[in-house]
Amino acid sequence: MKAVILAGGFGYRLGSESKKRPKPLIKIGKKPLIWYIMKNYSYNGINDFIICTGYKHESFNKFFKNFNQVEKKSKVFQQSKNSFIIKFKKKIWSIKIVFTGLKTNTGGRIKCISKFIKQNESFCVTYSDSISDINLKKEIKFHLIKKKIATLAAISLPNRFGILKIKNNSVKSFFEKPLNNSEKINGGYFIFSYKIFKYIKSYNTILEEYPLQQLSKINQLNAYKHNGFWQTVDNLKDKKFLENLIKKKVGPWAKKNRIWKNEN
Repeated sequence: MKAVILAGGFGYRLGSESKKRPKPLIKIGKKPLIWYIMKNYSYNGINDFIICTGYKHESFNKFFKNFNQVEKKSKVFQQSKNSFIIKFKKKIWSIKIVFTGLKTNTGGRIKCISKFIKQNESFCVTYSDSISDINLKKEIKFHLIKKKIATLAAISLPNRFGILKIKNNSVKSFFEKPLNNSEKINGGYFIFSYKIFKYIKSYNTILEEYPLQQLSKINQLNAYKHNGFWQTVDNLKDKKFLENLIKKKVGPWAKKNRIWKNEN
C-alpha cells in the first residue's frame, strides 16, 4: 500500500523558518517534520511513498538526496530526478516526489497522483503537519472490513480555552486546554479506495469540502477513532511543545515507544 503525503503548503505561521524551507522540512528537534510521519508509516509496514509538493519543491529533492545526513546508516539511490530508493538495515523506502502546483488545493493534489494508483488499490493519504502514533495497521484493517470508499482518523478535540474552577471569586484549579473526548476532529491519516477520484472534480477541489461531505451523505466515510498521541504543527508554539516532549523523552518519545527510533 502507498502513502501519499500532502506536502505543498507554505507554513506562513511558522515565521522565518518557512522562508528557508517548506513546512514539512522544518525541524522538530533534530529531525524534519516529514521524517516523523514517514517513520510511523514505515513502522506500520508502509514503505512506498508519494510526496505531493508545491512550495520550494526542489528542497525535497535535496533532502532525500542527502537523507543519510538524517539517518547515517541509510543508503540513498537516486533513480531519477524525483525518485529515490532509501535502504536501511531491515527496510527499503521507495519515494516519488510529484510537483502538484503552488496553490493547488488538497483534493487537487490527490488528483495529480491518480496515475500512480491502481484501480483495485487502496492507498493512504495524510497531511504533512501532524505527528501521531496512530496504529495504521489497525486503521487499514478497519477500513478493509468496512468496505467503504474512505476512512479518516477521528481525533479528540482539544478545547481552545483553559477551564477554571472558581469558589468565592478565587481560582481553585486551572486546566489548560483539556481534551474534549465527546467531540472529534478530522486528524488526517486517510485511507481511500480508488473510487475517491470520482469525487475530486478538479485541481481546485478542497478534499474537506465536496468529496468528504458527499461521502458522509451517502454513508461512505468511516471514522477510525484514535485516542493516542496526535499533535499538529500550526505555529511556533506547537513546534516548541513537541520539542519539549522530545527533550524530556515523554509521551510518544518515551523509551518504550519504538516508532521513531533509528532501527530500520
